[in-house]
Order: sequence, then C-alpha cells, then structure tokens
Amino acid sequence: MTKLGYLVLITGFILFQNSICWSQEGITIVDKKIDFGYRPSPKRNIKQIIVHSVFNNIGGEKYNIELIIKQFSIYKVSAHYIIDRQGIIYNLVDENNIAFHAGKSRLPNGQSNINSSSIGIELLTAYDESPTKQQIEALIKLVLDIKKRHSIDFILRHSDIAPGRKTDPWNMDWNTFISQVSH
Repeated sequence: MTKLGYLVLITGFILFQNSICWSQEGITIVDKKIDFGYRPSPKRNIKQIIVHSVFNNIGGEKYNIELIIKQFSIYKVSAHYIIDRQGIIYNLVDENNIAFHAGKSRLPNGQSNINSSSIGIELLTAYDESPTKQQIEALIKLVLDIKKRHSIDFILRHSDIAPGRKTDPWNMDWNTFISQVSH
C-alpha cells in the first residue's frame, strides 16, 4: 500500500482507486474522463499549452478532485489535465476534444478562440500557496510529452491570455518552469 492508494499492474495499464491509468514517457496518468465542459472535435491542430490554477471553492476540502470536478460541472468548464498536490496527473478530457478552459482570451499573436487549439492543464493550488515540487515535476514531464506529440508554439499562463481577468497560475516560478520545458 502506498500513500497514493493501491496500484495493480494489469497488462500495461494500472488500476488506481477504480480508475484506469496509463504510463507514457515516465509519467502515469489517471483516466478520469468527464462528460461536460468540452466539445468533440474531429481534427484539432494543437499549438498551445495553457497552465491554470484551481481549487475547490464550493465548500469542503479545497484540493478534493471530486469536488473540483463538481465545481467544473456547475460552471460547464473543464481542462484536459489536472495535477494534484502529490503530482498525480488526471486526464479529464481527451486531447483531441476542445476543453472549455481558456474563456475569453487572446494569444500574444492576436489569435482568439484559444480553446480550439490548446491543451489546458490545471494545477491544484490556492491563492496563498505555491505549486508543490511534485506538481512542477509532473507538469514538466507532461508538457515535454505533449510537445513530442504536437507542434507547440506557445506555453502560456492563463494570466498571459486573459490579463486583467485572470491571475493564475498562482505563486509559480514561471521563468524556471519555462526554462525547463523550452528545449
């Protein structure tokens, strides 16, 4: 028994607390698909990664994944991935689908409709806390993995694409992170 829960290897997949996981490029991803906050898309040209912060503000434990998913369902939003405080990566929406994570926003090149060409990644963190070391390590691995599969033009913060409207990701050493994923 680990701190994360009971893990059983089953023909390349892992059963994690009744969810299927898969491992690729040294990262393990928990499959926790949702049925809201996205739109299927037959063909997407993924060019951006947008990093966000989120915590539960509807009552209860602020970093509880189930409550955060409930919060997403209330607002009809989502992200492709959430990384919890221990660095566990949850996949909520397939990358080939358009997740509603960016809202009204604009890229540095002026492009709008960012959801259609981006992957959204949420870090579980609050206004007064920083992402954990495990979260940053998982984020770096996930971003590098995404970059191997897609031709990424921008890796941006939510605050970069919606200045004045959004301030996340909160308390993150962005410059160090960018230097680690820019190769």
